[in-house]
Amino acid sequence: MNIDHLKSWIGKTEVASDLITPRLVASYEATFSPHLAPYREGEVPLALHWCLAPPIAPIRELGADGHPAKGKFLPPVPLPRRMWAGGRIETVAPLRIGDEVIRRSTIGDVTYKEGRAGPLCFVAVAHEIIGPRGLALRERHDIVYREAAGPADSPRPAPVTAGPRAADLAWTVEASPVLLFRYSALTFNGHRIHYDHPYVTGVEGYAGLVVHGPIQASLIMNIIATLSGGAPIRLDYRGLAPLIAGEAFQVKAKRLEDGAITAWTEGSDGLVRMEGVSR
Repeated sequence: MNIDHLKSWIGKTEVASDLITPRLVASYEATFSPHLAPYREGEVPLALHWCLAPPIAPIRELGADGHPAKGKFLPPVPLPRRMWAGGRIETVAPLRIGDEVIRRSTIGDVTYKEGRAGPLCFVAVAHEIIGPRGLALRERHDIVYREAAGPADSPRPAPVTAGPRAADLAWTVEASPVLLFRYSALTFNGHRIHYDHPYVTGVEGYAGLVVHGPIQASLIMNIIATLSGGAPIRLDYRGLAPLIAGEAFQVKAKRLEDGAITAWTEGSDGLVRMEGVSR
């Protein structure tokens, strides 16, 4: 891997735009309800920004995993498995139905390290979501690339914890293939790990269809806003292990002594898959 070549993408910028339509908002509500924080009439539910201005590439320009081929905006990392690793997100002002929105994205960093399972390459992308009234949201999205699964690979379990954590608020969400399909459609996401069972199990080595990282992050944001009464989100979050579809999972939140709120997703086994804290 030529990390110096990949680092030459740092600073590369892309601008995209979209219109928040009533149909998009209704589709988002139908996908996540009743697990959305309260919001005012005419405003947009929290975390809908991940459905705006998705990359749109012709099918002939997709990679084997269903994502647009790398080498344009994102650097051409020569590792085939892509995962949503986490990030940081800060809400500034609500978006509204009918807003024309601009997303300005910049490659912030490219780093390489050797993990227990082999080489890892992290790409950090900074986003600004700008509406007609100014900045609405800023975000850092961390993407991690890994080697392809080998014939002897088996799905890795989630990290062992001391057991389910106590929470001030908990939601139960059905991780059905329909949920994954709807979210892929909302975000124009062709990543095959979310809908192609033979591919995700036979090629990428997972135990089943993988629940999208932004589905979990969206639920974490909404449960935090529900518990906080709608205070601005300043969330640092990270994925710990894949969440496999097919069974219900928990979204939980708890107030901390310093006033922050921590939230996380738990699989049916009680182990944490994604966690974050908003201060």
